[in-house]
Amino acid sequence: MIKYVLRKIVSWLVMIFFATNITYFLATQFLDPRANYAERKPPIPPEQIRSLLEPKNLYPETPLLERWWNWLTGILLHWDWGLSPTGSSVNESINYSMWVSARLLLGATIISTIVGISLGIYTASRQYKLGDRIWQGVSVVSLNTHIVVAGLLVVLLGIAFNNAVGTTVFYVSGSSTPNVSGWWAVVDSMQHLFLPTVALILVSFAGTHLLQRSLLLDNINADYVRTARAKGLQRHQAIRKHALRTSVIPVATQVAFSVPGIFAGAILTETIFGWNGMGKYAIQTLAKNDVHGLVASAAFGALMTAIGAILADIAVVALDPRVRVS
Repeated sequence: MIKYVLRKIVSWLVMIFFATNITYFLATQFLDPRANYAERKPPIPPEQIRSLLEPKNLYPETPLLERWWNWLTGILLHWDWGLSPTGSSVNESINYSMWVSARLLLGATIISTIVGISLGIYTASRQYKLGDRIWQGVSVVSLNTHIVVAGLLVVLLGIAFNNAVGTTVFYVSGSSTPNVSGWWAVVDSMQHLFLPTVALILVSFAGTHLLQRSLLLDNINADYVRTARAKGLQRHQAIRKHALRTSVIPVATQVAFSVPGIFAGAILTETIFGWNGMGKYAIQTLAKNDVHGLVASAAFGALMTAIGAILADIAVVALDPRVRVS
């Protein structure tokens, strides 16, 4: 198993290397850092723009291969992903945005997955009964609710609750309050985290629920489950020990492959609640013609894809005893 995972890691690292370099060449063709200075009043002389961009390895008239080599050696030798046109460090921006997204999205993903699988088991074992029909209806509504609608609804409910109790319990904007430290920083973080997490759970649990329900229903009446029942297992025991283990594999794979989207796809959520995460940062790099920032964001997305693929493989091996890794 360890050798298998190591081979996977090496192959994905090679793919990430080539994908990142291709992204660099594409970004240099479509983004022009000089555009950040084009609308300045009074206009900035071309010589001054050159003096501002050349030290950052962003001046478009510098030979492309020279810029690429400087960028690549900076990463390989110093793990330095370069500077933005405004002079900010890409490393620092990525580190900050990455952990902001992780705080918000990993927790929401874990909770929504647990809720979705639990509801899938509950409704599949009570097919066509009242509980099944109610939760199917709730999930259908959830699937058709846009994150903007859910986010605004949660914000309104949060504001109404704060007004009702006469103090700020839930914050509707930002990821933290400045100058808060110690245990109060933990409390403050939870106050900022609660509402966006609820909004994400409201729109994401339904897909897992309906998928798990459908897969479990396909396996409940399978021959191996009937055999387990014939040997004396009760219905809920046969479902938990046999049918669930098989039917949860595609769900685990889907969740693992959602890791890239978790970090890069929550642009609307981060915008609604004022969180400066990876999704919002990637959009900002496009607006600022930030070649280095955009390439670093793409490399991070490729890394998350690799992690998701490896986690999916591990999940299949762990959950399905029929799969063996040589």
